[in-house]
Amino acid sequence: MFVDEAEIRVQAGGGGNGCLAFRREKFVPRGGPSGGDGGRGGDIVLSSSERHNTLVHFRFNPEHKAERGRHGEGSNRQGRVGRKLVLPVPVGTVVYDAVTGERLADFTCPDQQIVIAHGGRGGRGNARFATSTNRAPRRVEPGEPGESRRLRLELKLLADVGLVGLPNAGKSTLIAHISAARPKIADYPFTTLEPNLGVVSADDDFSFVVADVPGLIEGAHAGHGLGTQFLRHLERTRLLAHLVDVSPAAAADPAHDFDIIAQELQRFGAGLDRKPMLLVASKCDVADPARLRALQRLARRRHLDFFPISAVTGAGLKPLVRAMAGRLRAAPELAPGGDLQKPEPAPPLS
Repeated sequence: MFVDEAEIRVQAGGGGNGCLAFRREKFVPRGGPSGGDGGRGGDIVLSSSERHNTLVHFRFNPEHKAERGRHGEGSNRQGRVGRKLVLPVPVGTVVYDAVTGERLADFTCPDQQIVIAHGGRGGRGNARFATSTNRAPRRVEPGEPGESRRLRLELKLLADVGLVGLPNAGKSTLIAHISAARPKIADYPFTTLEPNLGVVSADDDFSFVVADVPGLIEGAHAGHGLGTQFLRHLERTRLLAHLVDVSPAAAADPAHDFDIIAQELQRFGAGLDRKPMLLVASKCDVADPARLRALQRLARRRHLDFFPISAVTGAGLKPLVRAMAGRLRAAPELAPGGDLQKPEPAPPLS
């Protein structure tokens, strides 16, 4: 099950209470206060992991609580610190405060960590309050509660190339033939119900990731069809490949098909309309020559590189893959998120 949204509640551990105790030992007159401090509560830590690729482990387990600190004890013994709770999230997860909407973290590479909720401080025992005028204090402090937060998690896939187009434009067939991905392929709209990722090898020393998102329709930016549910997965791509069906079964005007998707990308925002784009004429093995020529004229007007392909016969796939690789070599790498702590190795999960 592919789950790319989840809302969870995290509760850091509370601090342990300080201890009220006095020494009561044989041959130790006027032993004095000996109450130890309480231990600090455990933190809640989010850690990016390559072992997870969806948020499904949060969908049915939304409550997460760290261990509280132990109370202080006599003989000046401090309570044990509560164990922190490390929650693994997929690389590409964006974390928001569900109440304020503030973006708290953006995980763009493995083994990044951030403390999302801090544990409470432990209370002081009565030994900490002894003074020259108050030799037997009976004052102690309770432990402070840990931070509690409601978080909204969104997964945005990390891919180099995004395939866009109307339903049945041939995106799933293309990714199945240029990579090892095996998406569902059928001759009806919205066959693809969740994004598919495939690794494409351009040559011996260069490979890249291609994302096939469900087909878009007019009004997708407002939630029509599968809408914004999957448009956000294109935000991290560095290149878009826009597939337009040129077979006789498609609409008469390929320019209209192209404009529908271009407008949805622009209305969604997040810079999707400014990303480099390749224009791909799909299903050229059964192409309508008039549609193919019209799409080629559109590519010249828009100054887009044009690639006629047939994913079924394999025609035109090698030039398309080489062009994708060339564009990616020249495109800047994805900048890491600026609100994360310095990446450090993730501790073993316990």
